[in-house]
Amino acid sequence: MDIHWRNTQKPVRFFILDARASLAVLLFLVHMRLWTFFMAIFTMVVFYVLERFGLTFYSALRSVRSWFLGERRPSNHRRSIRYWTDYG
Repeated sequence: MDIHWRNTQKPVRFFILDARASLAVLLFLVHMRLWTFFMAIFTMVVFYVLERFGLTFYSALRSVRSWFLGERRPSNHRRSIRYWTDYG
């Protein structure tokens, strides 16, 4: 058998796209409207673009979060650190 533990971290595929993109397709199949069709197409394109950049969905969320936070991240000052107090 050709099953290895190293393949357990691979993303789940639905044909050629990430399986999370299939949720939008499922929503379209349940609720067939023009806006759900465009939403399904949009989500599939977004997942395809992320895959072309070499990002998974969660790593793309982390990179967007770090982009929003910016480069300047102030550290905790000594006065703002709370210390444990033992009342016993």
